[in-house]
Amino acid sequence: MTARTFTHPSVLAGITAGASWADAEMDPTRIDWTARRAAAAIPFPLVDGRPVNPYAPTGIRYGRNELGHWGEALAADAIVTAADIGGQRWLLLIERGDGHGWAVPGGHVDPGENPTHAAFRELAEETGLVADPTDPWVKTLPARYVPDPRASDEAWMVTVPVRIDLGHGWDALPEVTGRDDARQAAWLPARSYQHLIEHLRHYHDGDVFPAHRDLLAAVLDH
Repeated sequence: MTARTFTHPSVLAGITAGASWADAEMDPTRIDWTARRAAAAIPFPLVDGRPVNPYAPTGIRYGRNELGHWGEALAADAIVTAADIGGQRWLLLIERGDGHGWAVPGGHVDPGENPTHAAFRELAEETGLVADPTDPWVKTLPARYVPDPRASDEAWMVTVPVRIDLGHGWDALPEVTGRDDARQAAWLPARSYQHLIEHLRHYHDGDVFPAHRDLLAAVLDH
């Protein structure tokens, strides 16, 4: 079986345009991996000077698929919940603008940025909700690999999830609106992960972003 090589045209366009999310280097063997591997949230190997996804195979052995960053790209995600006066738990999600479904607000951690602060920044940018990172109910969880459908064996995503519980007894949940690269933002009922996906499919004809399915199932059901 021939190893598949693929890099999406959007990545090549991003490189040409000088996008910050895309490595300009086309050949990963010319990258100095010492610093990147030292800073990685999840260790990964090199084979012949090329980064290898620690959770490979993805189906694409060489190239970046839809991700612009060679090797690990670090993200932070805000998992925001609140409960109304009836005790119903609600989860804040956004509909992604790229058509990959509904996801928790989040995005890339900027160089030198604290992942917890990045999660709160992305939350405000994508939903308009400004929360307090010093709140005692905020909990930053360990970094975890996410099975992003845009990944390859040479470019993948790792996220730092940040749990933000806004508490109970809400008469009206905080107003949110889709911003930046989010088509919309909405509070969705989430007694369990199954309850969430049933609501999404029935009322929004949508589904959870594949990279966040295991993460949300772990949070909502445990």
